[in-house]
Formats: sequence, structure tokens, C-alpha cells
Amino acid sequence: MTADIAETGVAAQELTQFVERVERLEEEKKGISDDIRDVYAEMKGRGFDVKVVRQIVRMRKQDHSERKEMEAILELYMAALKMT
Repeated sequence: MTADIAETGVAAQELTQFVERVERLEEEKKGISDDIRDVYAEMKGRGFDVKVVRQIVRMRKQDHSERKEMEAILELYMAALKMT
């Protein structure tokens, strides 16, 4: 298959376009990651607990039933470890 790609200019051109798209998206992803890091730094500078905010962001990504199930298991484990 790789020999076929090297022999055909069309496939090589298409492959190049895919690779360049991925590279652009990776650069955008890096920029977004930098922006997110900056927001967390700003929150920390204003006195917010960033670890807690990160946990809230994770929790908000979950659907309601999934989050309730996780919370119930967490409470059960904490009770078993006498942490409540």
C-alpha cells in the first residue's frame, strides 16, 4: 500500500493535505490548551481553588445519572473508610 502512495501523485497529495490538516489542528489544540491554562491561572490569582474548579468542570461533562451514580459510590467508599 505504501508503495502505491509513493507512486501516485494524487494519493501523495491527498496524504499531504491530511497531514497538514492534522498539524493545523494540533497547533489550534495547543493554543486552546494554553488559553485554558491562562484561565485557571487567572482564577487562582483571584483566590479560587483551581483543583475544585477542575473537578466541577469534569463533573459538568457527565450526564446527571452518571454523576449521581459516581457520587453514591464515592459516599459508600468514604463511609467504608470512615471518612464521613
